[in-house]
Parts: sequence; C-alpha cells; structure tokens
Amino acid sequence: MLSISKQTEVITHCQPGEIPNDIHQCQHPVVLKGLVKHWKLVEVGLQSPQRSVDYLKSFYNGKPVFAYFGEPAIEGKYAYNDNATELNYESKKARVDEVLALIIEHLYDQQPPSYYIASNVIDANFPGLGEENNLHIPITSKSSATESPVASIWIGNRSIARCHYDASDNIACVVSGKRRFITFPPDQIANLYPGPLAPTPGGPVITMVDLHNPDFEKYPKVKHALAVGQVAELEPGDAIYIPSMWWHQVEALSSYNILVNYWWSDAEKYMGAAMNVLYHAMLSLRDKPAHEKAGWKHIFDYYIFGEGEQPTEHLPPEAQGFLAPMDDVMSRQLRAMLINKLNR
Repeated sequence: MLSISKQTEVITHCQPGEIPNDIHQCQHPVVLKGLVKHWKLVEVGLQSPQRSVDYLKSFYNGKPVFAYFGEPAIEGKYAYNDNATELNYESKKARVDEVLALIIEHLYDQQPPSYYIASNVIDANFPGLGEENNLHIPITSKSSATESPVASIWIGNRSIARCHYDASDNIACVVSGKRRFITFPPDQIANLYPGPLAPTPGGPVITMVDLHNPDFEKYPKVKHALAVGQVAELEPGDAIYIPSMWWHQVEALSSYNILVNYWWSDAEKYMGAAMNVLYHAMLSLRDKPAHEKAGWKHIFDYYIFGEGEQPTEHLPPEAQGFLAPMDDVMSRQLRAMLINKLNR
C-alpha cells in the first residue's frame, strides 16, 4: 500500500494544447488537466484499445524497435533480479504491430506477460502521427541552439517504471489508460536507495525500493522520502510537468496504455551531459583522502555551484579565460583540452 498522502498540484483551467508560458519556472511537478484531450490519439483510445491499435498501425512504417518482454510473474514491475546484477526482463528488437497484437491477445488475462515499447521517438516509426497529435513546448529563446523538445511514445500493458530521475524537463501526456505518478524532490536521492549505475532499464539509475511494499528494515531512510513525496493519478487527456532531476515513478494502471512525453532543456546544447562530470569525479575525486575531498568541495562550491559572478568579479575580462561565460567556441576548446589530458 502506498503511504503518500500529498497530492500533486493540479491546474484545471488548461486550454487544450496550451501550456502555460512560464511552466519552466515551476520548481515542482504540476498536473495539466485535459491538456491533450483534443488529440485524435486520445479520442480513439477512449473508444477501444483496438481502435487505438488500428490508428497507430495506420502510421507505422514497419521499422523494428526495442521492446521489453517480461514473464507474467514480474507483473509489469520492470526492475532488477534478486542481486541487482541483471534486469528482470528481456529487451530485444521487434515490430510494433507484433507487440500491439500481443498486448491485445492478453488484454483480459488476470496475469499477462509484460510488454512495453519504451521511449520510442514518434517520427522515427510513426511519420505523420506527431502532426495530428502535437504539443508546443514553450522554451526559453537563447542565442544558440537548445535541446529541442522531442516527442516519444510509450506503449504497453500494466507496468511500473521504478522511481528514477531525468536530466531534462519533461511533460508526460496520458493518451490511453490511467497512470499514477509518484514524485520526490531531487534532495531525496539518499532516501530512495539508487541501484547500480548499470544495468538500468533506460539510462537513469532506478530505486531499489518497492514503494508500495517498502522493506523498512533494509531501506529505513525511505520513510523520509515517503513523508515528502507526492502522487497524481491521470486520466486520458491529462498531462504532468516534471522538472529536471525530480525523481518519479510511473505506473500504467490499465491493461492497455499509451503515453507521449516531451523531454527538453533550456541549457545551451554545447554543454553536453552532466553525467559525464559524475563519472569523471568518480575517477578523479571520490577515492582521494577525506581532507582533499573536503577542500575540493569548497572549490566546486566556489566555481560551479556558487551564485552570481564571484569567481570573475575581481578579474578583468581579458584574464577570465574559461571562467568567462561559456559559448560554443570556448566549449570546443575546453573539450579538446580535457580529451588531451584524459588521453595522457
């Protein structure tokens, strides 16, 4: 049983297809009620799963995708095996129409096998579908290119995508079936007991904890996370905004489910993946003596996590070097320097 009482904030006055322009300023998840209820994909899903399948197949270009296949025993809970060395399902290439047929075949089973097409870029396999079912994401305009919103589709039967975080902002639109979103602030990472960095279902690390049946003896700090977590249950046509780095568990509650989501970032595209910094820090900092690490923490606070322009306010512009505001040219120079140093 889920022991979270706080409900995610809901904006009920959304006009279909219109996201508030200041959505990126939200510091917490927000449900956008009825945001995509006008989509054809939502309409056919409300009629029947088969109508939804037929509509999807009318756009499918026949290219194979990666899909998850799980035994009935996992009950759609995509996670680890007992010692967290492998995942509890198989991922392999398959045709979308074949996976859809399997879902329909087991639509009314009490304990069906688990099938899931995860994070499939719509334009790659369903050309034209995005044009009929589109959402404009209001992103901040910058002088250089940002990470553009990319629409991905998720198709499956009942499932639980264990709690994880994404590095990009996210709007997830429930198209068919009902979904539950359980979310936690980024500062709850230690209380959510992240699993190994590899393997993972989709890149980001996932929690070791079964949030519906937590083992408090094994994971005692999860009580603190549950105390500040929040939950939202969405109907077809609803959407949820999840800010970057917020932990979230996504639960598909129906025997046939479709979700479309958009990831994006207002950060400059040349900045690259922050995860690379973590791996480099594991190589260069994590195992140093405690007093060295303590010193480096102050260095990072000063140069990276500090606010304002403290590192440069006392330096003339011509002396700032890599401390100056980053741009595309400087990012290439810095990347080349790092590659050279790492290859020594």
